[in-house]
Amino acid sequence: MADRQGWASDIQTAFSAQGLEPSTDNLCAVLAVAEQESTYQVDPPVPGLGRIAREEIDRRAARAYVPQLLVRTALNLRSPTGKTYAQRLDSARTERELSLIFEDFIAMVPLGGQLFGRFNPVRTGGPMQVSIDFAEAHARGYPYEREGSIRHEVFSRRGGLYFGTAHLLGYPADYATPLYRFADFNAGWYASRNAAFQSAVSRATGMKLALDGDLVVPGSRTQGETERVVNRLAPALGMSDIAIRDGTPSVISDALDALSDPSLPLEDRAGIYAVMRSIRLKIDRALKPVGREIQEAMAANDAKAWGPIKLTWKAIDPRYPANDPGNWGDDGVQSDLSAWAGNPRYQSPDGTPWVKRIPAHCEIDTVALGAAIAAGDPAARELYGL
Repeated sequence: MADRQGWASDIQTAFSAQGLEPSTDNLCAVLAVAEQESTYQVDPPVPGLGRIAREEIDRRAARAYVPQLLVRTALNLRSPTGKTYAQRLDSARTERELSLIFEDFIAMVPLGGQLFGRFNPVRTGGPMQVSIDFAEAHARGYPYEREGSIRHEVFSRRGGLYFGTAHLLGYPADYATPLYRFADFNAGWYASRNAAFQSAVSRATGMKLALDGDLVVPGSRTQGETERVVNRLAPALGMSDIAIRDGTPSVISDALDALSDPSLPLEDRAGIYAVMRSIRLKIDRALKPVGREIQEAMAANDAKAWGPIKLTWKAIDPRYPANDPGNWGDDGVQSDLSAWAGNPRYQSPDGTPWVKRIPAHCEIDTVALGAAIAAGDPAARELYGL
């Protein structure tokens, strides 16, 4: 990697400016996305970019009923660099170069404004391929003096890492594994959580839903498929369709605010905690099979990576969540653990069970399970959720 210190400095600034914990997991997540999206190149080349740009221009021209003769004439005009727009398009290798071409074309050529208005069709860029719309919406607090627009900053190393880090880590999500943040990076914040909700709704109603993370139609009061299915639960929930759409998110938000409000009595906060924790466990249980399905599909297709999601095996984290004292009295968790304890598949070749019985509750034997995972035992990986 060229200029390792420069990359490290820009990543440190991104974490510091956003108040993010520079933990090993967080740092590795940012580096994994940068490596996957650009192989640590500030402005990575994109094969066939000129052809893609020409197709976009032709598509917009056809939609606006602009004759191809006029399009070719416009592209053969000299641009501010001295080259024609056609020559610059043909030689464009990176999204930054293409973005600058469209900026000039829109600003200098009347037909450019007719085809694109103020809309530059290059919508992602930089070493983490972050959305320019996202960057422009989260520019407040940007720690550097801008060199031009936020769009221009996204194509720089410092800006691409800052906004890419914000997109990856800049929102609270109690996911059990970074896998779901990687999926959110591609599909949008909380797409994994929403997909888990869709899975739970599908099970509750018996109706199949696409696990795409889209709960409502953005910017519309029109009901999407997920909302229509959820509304079937309205009588059982004692809620109207309007309350389901408008009330539930605010109720959850209010509950989270109350949970961290030290002015409330601890007993009230404990009650809220118990409810929210139960919801979290249900979401985790819904996410687990989806994550396993993704990884099994990757293994079946011999795929080492799908986007930033990489297929790797690792030893078990000894801080296993099922062993949390809060789960000792959880009937659902203990029921699962008890079933696993009696399953002969979930034990080492020497007969050591991976779930051990302790008076009054069950726990995962992290030493035995970790050794089995390290040895590549498929049942151990299944139990751990890999």
